[in-house]
Amino acid sequence: MSRIRISLAASAAVVALAASACAPQPQSDAAAPGSKASKGSDCTIDSPSLHERGRLTIATDSPAYEPWFDSNTPSNGKGFESAVAYAVAGKLGFARDQVKWVVEPFSHSYAPGAKAFDFDINQISITPQRAKAVDFSTSYYTANQAVLTLDGSKFANSTSLSALKDARIGVQVATTSYQAVLDQLKPTHKPSVFNTTKDEVTALTNGQIDAIVTDLPTVFYLAGAELDNGRIVGQFGYAGGTPEEFGLLLPKNSGYTSCVNQALSALKADGTLAALTKQWLSASANVPELKQ
Repeated sequence: MSRIRISLAASAAVVALAASACAPQPQSDAAAPGSKASKGSDCTIDSPSLHERGRLTIATDSPAYEPWFDSNTPSNGKGFESAVAYAVAGKLGFARDQVKWVVEPFSHSYAPGAKAFDFDINQISITPQRAKAVDFSTSYYTANQAVLTLDGSKFANSTSLSALKDARIGVQVATTSYQAVLDQLKPTHKPSVFNTTKDEVTALTNGQIDAIVTDLPTVFYLAGAELDNGRIVGQFGYAGGTPEEFGLLLPKNSGYTSCVNQALSALKADGTLAALTKQWLSASANVPELKQ
């Protein structure tokens, strides 16, 4: 689903962590990145499956906001998704100067057609509909939806999804939050759709909507940095309680999909992905779960 947009300062510790993750890692598995993989995939840095041989081209939207990126500069290695992207690149054998960032609007990324990148990292939820037009990696982050309102709102102390039934909910265009609201909250009022997170915040402060629903890390940022009186009501899983999963998006039938999956598997196994998640998204932990 989701797309956050906004930026915070990053710590030097994460820069070091992201940088160290970029270094090529030795692989013991014969099918690991950097070797000839199973199913005929070439996972070398000169693979013909790459958009440009010898270079890893990574896409995201602009502006690119916190906590996913820092200062709208994906190439600085700061922010969760920037750090993950460089960690994946490192497992694939790419040095930092062999990574090229390009801009791809969120709603265009999963449209059918040729792509000018090797993978896109942009809080893109893995859905069956999108997977008809593009490839997805395995998940690199699992995110619940969350509800944000203002202190003093009659919905501020809601402890269940049913208590939000009559709320006027705002969501961002081209995210899965819209369907999540319909399926889980079953609201009386049709959700209002906004082009940007900023538009959602403006509508909330102006009283046009009662609450915003988006992914939990975005809600944390908005409550802490964009609103003086923001109140996080709680979080909920989408699709019958199953959390939403973000995946790296690749061109349909990309020969590099299995390579990226192997890199992510290695990052999970050696603890790098967990460390990056804790470093950048640790604020998401202690939010009450909203049930029916």
